[in-house]
Amino acid sequence: MTSKEHHVVLLDGGMGQELRRRSRRPATPLWSAQVMLDEPHLVTAAHRDFIEAGARVITVNNYSATPQRLARDGDPDMFEPLHAAALSAARKARDESGQAIRIAGCLPPLVASYHPDSVPDDATCLRDYRRLVAVQTGGVDLFLCETMTLTREARAATLAAVESQRPVWVAFTVDDRDGTRLRSGEPLAAAAQEVVASGAEGVLVNCSVPEAVTTAIGELAGLGVPFGGYANAFTSAAELSPGGTVDTLTTRKDLDPDGYAEHALRWVEQGATLVGGCCEVGPAHIATLAKRLTAAGHPLAAS
Repeated sequence: MTSKEHHVVLLDGGMGQELRRRSRRPATPLWSAQVMLDEPHLVTAAHRDFIEAGARVITVNNYSATPQRLARDGDPDMFEPLHAAALSAARKARDESGQAIRIAGCLPPLVASYHPDSVPDDATCLRDYRRLVAVQTGGVDLFLCETMTLTREARAATLAAVESQRPVWVAFTVDDRDGTRLRSGEPLAAAAQEVVASGAEGVLVNCSVPEAVTTAIGELAGLGVPFGGYANAFTSAAELSPGGTVDTLTTRKDLDPDGYAEHALRWVEQGATLVGGCCEVGPAHIATLAKRLTAAGHPLAAS
């Protein structure tokens, strides 16, 4: 193995969009959480397909099951049942695979993706991220705070997750036109340093266009912790309004499995060891990425 070749932890892809393709039901503001109620078998099958494609870390399907989103778009009383169902689906897929798979708990934006102005005050963030951690800790191997748009949002999620004594990774979403900055306009490098100081053991960039992730990777290389990225395949996600559905977004035509893998391999060449996919990146993308990584001399690992 040369100095440029290293093990890579391969994450799964975008669960919400994958479920939209598999379900015959209309999109709802609750996105993938609604499937936990109506068609839980689809979630287990999607997890299993990502594992078979090569993913060694799968993320619990609870992205839209936050207290705020359930109060706005669903039923707050479904908070615990939705998380229990999501954890069960992930565990079932892992057990059926017979492979060394790690399950990542998900700490998403509490109110809406891509909108830093929607982030609640610090006390509310910490309270509700603690609620999310409490219902997931018993069934996960690590926590992934993802699609963070604002430094204080990421800090609150990190602090809550660290209390679980599980490893914590934080994934920021960056400006599609400037990968050095969060969608809030704050510098990515400073935000990354803040969460590492708060206890994060890995930092990533997610749900941004691949080109922005490539720029962002360069900002993470000096942190002293594992880093990486998982991009989306939308032309742009910034126009999605709080409570909106992804049916309003447009998918890029150039990010087929090979096209996406080309971007991800560039991240690995920059030193990234944590890679995967976000919205519109499915099992076929992960399978191609797994093959390309292995062929390039980067063995796949679960940790």
